[in-house]
Amino acid sequence: MVGIGTAAPVLPGPARARPAGRVGHGVALVGKALLPFVVLVGLWQASALALGLSNYLYPRPALVLRTFGVLVQHGVLLSYTETSMWRWFVGVAAGAGLAVPVALVLTFYRPVARMMFPLINFFTAIVELAWIPLFVLWFGYGFKVIVLSIAYVTFFPVLANTMTGITQIPRTSIHAARTLGANRWQMALHVLLPGSLPGTVTGVRTGAGYGFRSLIGAEMIAAQSGLGYMIFESRANQLTQRTIAGMITIGVLWLVIDRLYLRSIEKATVQRWGMQRRAPR
Repeated sequence: MVGIGTAAPVLPGPARARPAGRVGHGVALVGKALLPFVVLVGLWQASALALGLSNYLYPRPALVLRTFGVLVQHGVLLSYTETSMWRWFVGVAAGAGLAVPVALVLTFYRPVARMMFPLINFFTAIVELAWIPLFVLWFGYGFKVIVLSIAYVTFFPVLANTMTGITQIPRTSIHAARTLGANRWQMALHVLLPGSLPGTVTGVRTGAGYGFRSLIGAEMIAAQSGLGYMIFESRANQLTQRTIAGMITIGVLWLVIDRLYLRSIEKATVQRWGMQRRAPR
């Protein structure tokens, strides 16, 4: 029995075990995420040994890993990655930055929007790589062509998702803004733009993925630097291991961008401005 004025003994509680539990949970999640890749590398190694093909046709994982080391050591991989990421970022920003105001304008002018829908569908069906010969003819090789192809393929998903987001804004919000005397600019800035933000972010995430593929294709055709160029140039020089190293780099980059940035931004935006709400407990 603890007497008056006597300090109670400090007993270990569940709170002291939480940090270790969280660390263990994090390690388990990382292991679960890496497991498919470990299996893939194992199957790759086993199939390479079973087929017995030359490294030119089917390089082993160890050779590709050594190639990674050489590319990193000489600064080639970092330089090409920085170049590609800058092109991708500018293209996505340009395509999304143009799509949002166009969506707002089309929302205000519904007859124009109905007239434009067939034209939008027409251009959506034409892949960006089909435009590259014309872009090269008009602008030459290099930065402009690659950014244009990325912006082109980003524009349409952002446009469609932003317009969809606008249609899901409650009519009461629009009527309330009109009742308070909001003009079109105020309506767009304070009602339509925030209300459509979840759709816009979803469109940006989709368009950014399309833009990533467009980046690699455009760099193969119209560039002399970047990851796409490295892949194409390596194949031409029979350096298959560099081609696969470039492919792996592209996949890892997109996983990092999508999981750590785009998906988190989309989730936070939907929770803040979206129509969905958590059910009461």
